[in-house]
Amino acid sequence: MKNQWNVDHNKFTQADIKKVIDTDVLVVGAGNAGMMAAAAAAEKHAKVMIVEKEASINLLRLGLGGVGTNAQKRAGLTINKYDLVEYLAAFAQHNVDEGLIYHWANHSAEAVNWVEDNILKPHGAHLRSEPDAMVTSSAYEGFPTENDPTIDDQTFASYGDWFQEKIAELGVDLKFNTALVDLVKTDDMVTGAVVKNVQTGEYLQITAPKGVILCTGGYSANKDLLKQWNPLALKKNVYNDSPRNNGAGITSALNVGAIKDEEPAECIFDRGLVPVGTKTDEMYVQTATYQDWLWLGSHPLLKVNLRGERFANESVPYQFIVNAASKQPGYQYAMIWDDNYGEYAKQFHTLGCARVGFPGYMASAEKLEADTQQYVDKGLVVKADTIEELAKKLHLPVDALKKTVARNNELVKANIDKDFGKEAYRLTPIDKKPYYGCILGGRILCTSDGLRVNKKMEVMNAAYDPIKHLYAAGNDSGGFFFGSYPDRVPGLAASHAQTFGRLAGQQAAEN
Repeated sequence: MKNQWNVDHNKFTQADIKKVIDTDVLVVGAGNAGMMAAAAAAEKHAKVMIVEKEASINLLRLGLGGVGTNAQKRAGLTINKYDLVEYLAAFAQHNVDEGLIYHWANHSAEAVNWVEDNILKPHGAHLRSEPDAMVTSSAYEGFPTENDPTIDDQTFASYGDWFQEKIAELGVDLKFNTALVDLVKTDDMVTGAVVKNVQTGEYLQITAPKGVILCTGGYSANKDLLKQWNPLALKKNVYNDSPRNNGAGITSALNVGAIKDEEPAECIFDRGLVPVGTKTDEMYVQTATYQDWLWLGSHPLLKVNLRGERFANESVPYQFIVNAASKQPGYQYAMIWDDNYGEYAKQFHTLGCARVGFPGYMASAEKLEADTQQYVDKGLVVKADTIEELAKKLHLPVDALKKTVARNNELVKANIDKDFGKEAYRLTPIDKKPYYGCILGGRILCTSDGLRVNKKMEVMNAAYDPIKHLYAAGNDSGGFFFGSYPDRVPGLAASHAQTFGRLAGQQAAEN
């Protein structure tokens, strides 16, 4: 039924459309995928327009994954592509199109190198390869895929403004405050879209005979779609960090006969601080400012359920502890640590954005401690001089928490985790007061179950045939992720978006 999925609930008719605008390629969404798609199409001399419903481009991620990038070659680093792809497919239990993952691996370096050569170098920046992913157990396998934009090899170089300058130089028309309403399909071909100026309410029709590329970023901000496609996400997560992502790209494609992944995929971080006593199913805060985001939450400190009992190996990918907590009462958990946590953070060797030191977002253990202290001051992290007092402040059973902490300390002395198998170097005692604790839930960064696409980034219909001139990239595209996000392949999400955005732009321009 027409418009059954439309997220724009305002009814419109053809008479409401005040203007028709012509372009060759229309890109919907100005994030990692959309910006790359626009640049790639413009480089092939297509007339390109981007529409973005917000007043600015979306955050361009800093860590860029890749295989065989120039930065990796300079560092003397070689990644076994076949091992990496099989890891990603196995991580998803092969609920993916493995050919798409190989397609990413085969083309990821092109996209990463393009960013370095065309966006970073003209501004005195470059990419630094991060070769220090290490494997200490089967639970902590990692791949050194990350490439970080930097000028001084010590801090990140944000490049969003530079990218915006580049697409302007290429002649791309970027229209802000312009939201997708619906796609226009003529016979068996998508020929453009209807959009709306969110400030004036004016409807426009954009004709794009070479193609429309959907890059709107999933549906994590749309609670109605979550209830239908991923209801557990509303129980596991207390924050959504992508309030732009309302599902408009996916739903507009479903309106014209597209198919999407049948099972959910998502990226969740274990850093959602909540007040003691919060009920998860009553909280889903939409925030673009990383409200109450505890960086320490991703460190493998002692984590217990709301009954004060340890329930999982804490040395797992970010999302796994949130998944495990969803099998516990209340869908939340507490993290417990002592006053030596700054020293422990130095030994954990966390990867990606959770690590201490560049390219993590905490430059040092001291900065991590300062970040944590702000939440002590706010009352979201509590501290006490005894475990009994800490348990009471966290509303945890006193005897159970005391027993769990005592057992933790026994395992530290034995230098082996006989209960859950955490690596010995990640076992840390809780014996120096003051003691700290907090209540944590998940924070969803994005959904990743998107429209089914082929290697040309063409969106497919129920017969698995392409819908002509309709493309998708980034989190609007599917077939690549399943269930949880594999954060032990740092930079994968941004690279997936930029690589497939680039391929979609090139393909559309060649029509």
